[in-house]
Amino acid sequence: MTRTMRSEPRAWRQLLAGEWVGAASGRTFEDLDPYSGEVFARIPAGGAEDAQRAIAAAQAAFPAWAALGARARQALFLAAAQVLERRADEVVQLMALETGCATPFARFQIQWATGLLRQAAGYPYLPGGEIVPSDTPGVFAMAVRKPLGVVCGISPWNGSLALGFRTIVAPLACGNTVVLKPSEDAPVCAGLLMAEILQESGFPPGVLNVVTHAPGEVGPIADRLFESPQVRAYNFTGSSATGARLAERAGRHLKRIALELGGYNPMIVCADADLSYSVDTAVFAAFFHQGQICMNTRKILVHRSLFDAFLERFVPRVKALEPGDPADPATKIGPLINDQALAKVRQGVDQAVALGARVLAGGTAKGRCFAPTVLVDVPADAPIHCEEVFGPVVLVEAFDDEQQAVEVANATAYGLSASIMTADVWKGITLGGQVQAGMVNVNGPTMGGEPQIPFGGVKDSGWARFGRWAIDTFTDLNLVTVSRDQRKYPL
Repeated sequence: MTRTMRSEPRAWRQLLAGEWVGAASGRTFEDLDPYSGEVFARIPAGGAEDAQRAIAAAQAAFPAWAALGARARQALFLAAAQVLERRADEVVQLMALETGCATPFARFQIQWATGLLRQAAGYPYLPGGEIVPSDTPGVFAMAVRKPLGVVCGISPWNGSLALGFRTIVAPLACGNTVVLKPSEDAPVCAGLLMAEILQESGFPPGVLNVVTHAPGEVGPIADRLFESPQVRAYNFTGSSATGARLAERAGRHLKRIALELGGYNPMIVCADADLSYSVDTAVFAAFFHQGQICMNTRKILVHRSLFDAFLERFVPRVKALEPGDPADPATKIGPLINDQALAKVRQGVDQAVALGARVLAGGTAKGRCFAPTVLVDVPADAPIHCEEVFGPVVLVEAFDDEQQAVEVANATAYGLSASIMTADVWKGITLGGQVQAGMVNVNGPTMGGEPQIPFGGVKDSGWARFGRWAIDTFTDLNLVTVSRDQRKYPL
C-alpha cells in the first residue's frame, strides 16, 4: 500500500502566457480523489477572462513558434519525453489520486505519451508539401503546408495523460499554438501537469496555455473559445453527444474540428478461435481501467459451439477481479471517476436486468468501485444492448454464423474499434473488412494502439485521424505558383 496524501492539498495554477496564475475571479474548486473522496487538489475556477487571456497569449506566441526551425522544435519534444520519463513515478501517483487509474494503465499511458512525444519530434520535417505539375507553360506550382494558428484542445479525464498529450502534441508539432481546456474531472493530469512538463522542457511562453474551470461552469470559457476569430480549429476527445454539440458550434463559425468520440466495441470469437487466448483477451479488453476507455470491449459475440465453454472460463476470471485502491501497485481495477458515472453504470445494468438479462458476475458496487460485470440474455430493447455504458460491464451473446455476428456487431451507432478471434487470419481480415469500425484487430484486443497508427473511428465515433495523419487536420494546404515568363492574358 503506497497511498500518500498531502496534509494540505496542492493549490495548482493555470498556465497563461508562460505565467502560473489563479483565476481572474480569484475562485477555486476542489478536485476530489475518486476512491477516497478526499480533496486531491485545489484548482482555479477560470472563466471568460481567463480564456481570453489564453487566446491572446497563444495568438501572440504563434508567429515565432511557427517560424521556429524544425530541429529546434524537435529538440523540445525530445526533451519533454525525457522529463516525463524522469517524473514517471510521481505521475503514476498523481493519476491514481486524481483519476482512480491503477498502476498498469498509468504505466501504459506514460509509455504511450513518451512514444508520442518522440514520434511527434519528427513531424516538423513532414509537412513540406509537394510539387504540383502545371498545365501553364513556365509556371512552377507548389502545395505548401502551413500551421493554422491557435488551436483549442479539449482533453478528457479517462486516459488523462495519454489523451491529454495527444490533444496538444500534433497541433504544436505542426507549428500551431494551443489553448488547452482539460476536463474538470482531471484538470491536473489532463492539463496542468503537461504544462509543467513542457515548460520544464523549454517550450516558449504562450505556446501552450491551460485554462481550468469548476464543474458545471464550462459555458463562459466555451463561448470565448468557439466565438473567438483567433481560434482556428478544435481537437476534442470525449463523448459522442458532446462531440456533436461542439461540431455544430464549430460549423457555425466554419472552423475545423477533430473528434475522437465513444465506442461500442465488439469482439467476435469464431468457432475456430483459440478459446483460452480469447478469454485472456476478453478479460483484458473489457475491464482494463474499469471499462473507462473508449476502446473497451462492450459486447462479446461467441460462436454457439464455444459459447458455454467460453462462459465457463470467462466468468470465474471476471469474478476474481477485485477492485481496490488504485494507489496500491497491486490493484488492477480501481474506482469509477465520480458518483454520476457510478449511477449511469448501475442504471444500465438495472435496466437490462428488469428486461430479462441475467447477471453472471458482478452487478454490485462498493463505494465508487463497481464490480466487473458479465451480462447474458440482454434483450435488444435494453439501452445497454447498443449504447455505451462507460464502466466495467460486458455483454456476451451467442451467434450461429459469421454474417449474423457481423450484422450484430454493426447494429450500433458507434464504429471505433473491433476484434476478430480466429485461427484463419484471412477470414479475420475478410470479416474485419465488413465490420463498420475505424480500427479492426485480428487476434488482438479491441483496446490498444500506438502513437504512430491512424487512430480514429467512423459513424458516431468521430472523424479525423491521429498519428502523422493529424498533420492534414492541423495545417492548411496553400498553393504557391511562380511564373518564369511574363504571361499573356485575354484582357
